[in-house]
Amino acid sequence: MSSSGNASAAVSAYAPFGQAAFALLWTATLISNIGTWMHDVGAGWLMTTLDPSPAVVTLVQAATTLPVFCFALLAGALADRLDKRRMLLGINMGLLVVVSLLTVLVWLEAMTPVLLIVFTLVIGTGAAFMAPAWQAIVPQLVPREQLKPAIALNSMGINISRAIGPAIAGALIASVGLAAPFAVNALSFLVILTALALWRPEKTERRRATGSLLSDMATGLRHVRHNPAMLATVVRAAAFFLFASAYWALLPLIARSAEGGGATLYGALMALIGAGAVTGAVLLPRLQRVASSDATVRIGTAGTAFALILMALAQVPVALLVAAFMGGMSWIAVLSSFNVSAQTALPNWIRARGLAVFLMVFFGSMALGSILWGQVAAATSIATALFIAAVGLGVGAVLTRNLTIGQGEVLDHSPASVWPEAPTQADGQSDDQPAMVTVEYRIRPEDTAEFQKRMKAVAKERLRNGATQWYVHQGVEEPALWLETFHLPSWAEHLEQHGRVSVADMDTHRSLRSLHQGPDAPRVRHYIGSH
Repeated sequence: MSSSGNASAAVSAYAPFGQAAFALLWTATLISNIGTWMHDVGAGWLMTTLDPSPAVVTLVQAATTLPVFCFALLAGALADRLDKRRMLLGINMGLLVVVSLLTVLVWLEAMTPVLLIVFTLVIGTGAAFMAPAWQAIVPQLVPREQLKPAIALNSMGINISRAIGPAIAGALIASVGLAAPFAVNALSFLVILTALALWRPEKTERRRATGSLLSDMATGLRHVRHNPAMLATVVRAAAFFLFASAYWALLPLIARSAEGGGATLYGALMALIGAGAVTGAVLLPRLQRVASSDATVRIGTAGTAFALILMALAQVPVALLVAAFMGGMSWIAVLSSFNVSAQTALPNWIRARGLAVFLMVFFGSMALGSILWGQVAAATSIATALFIAAVGLGVGAVLTRNLTIGQGEVLDHSPASVWPEAPTQADGQSDDQPAMVTVEYRIRPEDTAEFQKRMKAVAKERLRNGATQWYVHQGVEEPALWLETFHLPSWAEHLEQHGRVSVADMDTHRSLRSLHQGPDAPRVRHYIGSH
């Protein structure tokens, strides 16, 4: 256990701005995100002019989010291997070219619904490969005690841009034309590229690649599966975003169908969502002093359900603007809490892949929700779709109530570095051969039930830190003898496993080994597969 949670509570909400690298990249990201939100408003509104069908309009939102679901885990595996700064520079350069071409086609009035979906998919794919690396560099920019406010400030920056970008986009579409938001977005990539070129992170030792990318991806999935804090975060996130995606997907149609609705109202609604989120981000530190991350998510979920119902009932723009503001406040409370929960649940060695899984769930739920709510609205009505989504939020909150958000905030994920050095391999043995490790315990009969209970936590640790299989057996001739066995894809992976065991993991091991009887510690043996 650590006191990091208490320490972070005493840190100023704006302390991360004292770190020059964080301030530089935060500012550049703010400007870039303004361009991104202008692009999203432009794309959504452009599709309503090309094909106003709800099923088609919501495909824009789905095309934005679906690539993240498809490629985020691969991107996370790459980010854990590559230099993150160079990776981000390359992706942003590619996106600059794509968005510039899109701008030209819109200006020439050569855009079609299919072409817009294709461009949106390409841009979404670029965002998918960028997101895990971008999130994973946050701990490099600030000390650990400033991580929580840094994440909150990043969320606030996104929502400041959401407040500014859509309003500007709506005004530019009305006064200049539909190509204007895309042009500004293209220019914003130059800002983020300049910031990344100026940033000079400290040299850190990148891990040596010991297996295939598919193996790395599988390790990331296993880690999340057996990390209770991370698993609770992604399940709760899926239960929220699947239903909260309804108003994001349907917002262009909500704006078009309102009294006196149009591009200006759509931009205003997006801006009010952003303004609500910024307001929520300012108030969030006060809320977090009296409410846990878990309670904050529940409050935000209730607020989102209220916003959905109000949008369904609203007949005039004023009511929609109030609902949008409420939706923005609730959104930032939930999203920030989920982000903090995910970041604090993960050790550094798996951070990009773990965050990629969270992003897959986030964007996958948003993409699936966008398609779902578009079809529901087409089959029934926009109001009915919003009502159903509000009910779904409530049902999801009830079904996942036992999964607590923020479990990792009190855990110390720093490497324990206490495992003895692994034995030297014999001649002819290779790092690439599969490995197996056994641990022998002697347990008194009266401690058997407690041993098996504590062993379950150790099993999760083995599997999330690299093991692919795990077993425990009791001796027949000697019932007091228990044999733990776990397998790894390679001896090299086991060597890395030595550095992955955290301080929190060692607490689990000590608890188990306290039940071991005998003059010596549990006996550990290592085996390696034959060619």
